Amino acid sequence: MEAVVGFSRAVRVGNFIAVGGTAPVDADGRTVGPGDVYAQTKQCFEIIKDALEQAGSGVQDIVRTRVILTDIDSWKEAIDARRLYCLDARPVDTIMAVTRFVNPEWLVEIEVDAVVPE
Repeated sequence: MEAVVGFSRAVRVGNFIAVGGTAPVDADGRTVGPGDVYAQTKQCFEIIKDALEQAGSGVQDIVRTRVILTDIDSWKEAIDARRLYCLDARPVDTIMAVTRFVNPEWLVEIEVDAVVPE
């Protein structure tokens, strides 16, 4: 979608990396884990992990996460999946709900900020 829509998955400026809203899609753009917040959150973090690594970083450098859900009551499943990637980094976190995403199959999108140690 990055090339089609005209955005970057991640942007690095100095030692700061911003990773934009990341949806639970596979390489072909299909939704991963329809109806499963846990599986979708894991997929978002796998995409984020890859983006951070391409920017010379990793999940250990995440300082902020934003978990955006369509159903705020599913926050625990999302956080259980988030824990797999952020337990060591212990970033600050925001959890919020929206009405829906561009694709109604998406139950979650994730944004992160990372700071690469100098």
